[in-house]
Amino acid sequence: MGTTQILIAGFGGQGVLFAGKFLAYMGLMEDKQVSWLPSYGPEMRGGTANCSVIISDESIGSPIVSAPDILIAMNLPSLDKYESSVASGGMIFIDGTLISRGIERNDVKMHNIDATKLASQNGYSGLSNMIIMGKVIKECPALGNAYVEAALSKVVSERHRNLYDSNLAAVTLGYNI
Repeated sequence: MGTTQILIAGFGGQGVLFAGKFLAYMGLMEDKQVSWLPSYGPEMRGGTANCSVIISDESIGSPIVSAPDILIAMNLPSLDKYESSVASGGMIFIDGTLISRGIERNDVKMHNIDATKLASQNGYSGLSNMIIMGKVIKECPALGNAYVEAALSKVVSERHRNLYDSNLAAVTLGYNI
């Protein structure tokens, strides 16, 4: 596997940090070295949010992701800001419901997932992030899918345990796209 650097970006309330923590736990459960670095603007909901995740077979020297192998853009400002930073040969996952344009590069692969629309249609309101996570897991063999349920058990708090099944269903929906 080597090292996979992931940047997830969107606005507050889209589950950017939750999705990053989910991927980080998956890496930990695969006995990888992991870094999870959240960042968000002054307003928790509606402000900008991004999360850097590094999953590696080797020690991680810095949690900073400046050239992600994978960019997950949950809104247009995030795609505008980070598209150019993706490493050549990398992948960009976008929520096509909220982003009306394609990418401007031809050296990366884009995955357009209508995640917000799919979440709404399937009764998974607020889980567009997890639909995208399912697609990311499917398209990135370095991540694997053996620990999806265990990682979800770690990130879905006891207080919100009733949302575990919906989160799992949303990941499965995204994986099967």
